[in-house]
Amino acid sequence: ATKDEAKKHRYREKISEYMTRAEDIKKHIEKEKQDGKYHKQIRIEENATGFGYEKLFQEYLTEIVSEVWVEDPYIRHVHQAIKLLQLYNFLRFCEMLVKGPCKVKTIHLLTSCDEGSGKSQQISGLEEIQQSLRNYGVTLNVAFSSSIHDREIRFNNGWMIKIGRGLDYFKKPQGRFSIGYCDFDLRPCHETTVDVFHTKHTKKM
Repeated sequence: ATKDEAKKHRYREKISEYMTRAEDIKKHIEKEKQDGKYHKQIRIEENATGFGYEKLFQEYLTEIVSEVWVEDPYIRHVHQAIKLLQLYNFLRFCEMLVKGPCKVKTIHLLTSCDEGSGKSQQISGLEEIQQSLRNYGVTLNVAFSSSIHDREIRFNNGWMIKIGRGLDYFKKPQGRFSIGYCDFDLRPCHETTVDVFHTKHTKKM
């Protein structure tokens, strides 16, 4: 709004300088990503919403992704009403992969085996997901480990995502007909931390 030509000129120079700096930062981030020297941390606060699986993973599911590894000890059927069924979380994750821009052909799942009467339900649920994925040309390989503890998801384009709570960071909905029951973007979350790395930047021991 100023009519002072000297000020106008100075403002234009500053705006141009800031735009150039923003472009330089953007190029630097892209280069860091390409070099694998990239670490992004997302802090999900207690009761936060807007953190569905697409929100977290879509950026890294490029078109070249064809193979996915999921390590999570709690992909199993939970009987207590106060908890979610982790199998449904995994199913929702698989749905995201099927409809995403990537061409996933193989999913590897490493989890712990449920104990007692829940074991047969866990196996049955995973077999049902396996069969359903097969209809979309996707193979699900399932393996069990009694010592698995870490939670991580890896894509064959090099990206690795570690979530403190694994796939089960959503709170139980208030009811079957409450907002957030179907749409995970609207579901309140437990507090957790998400770390994103590139395998080029991880040291093998």
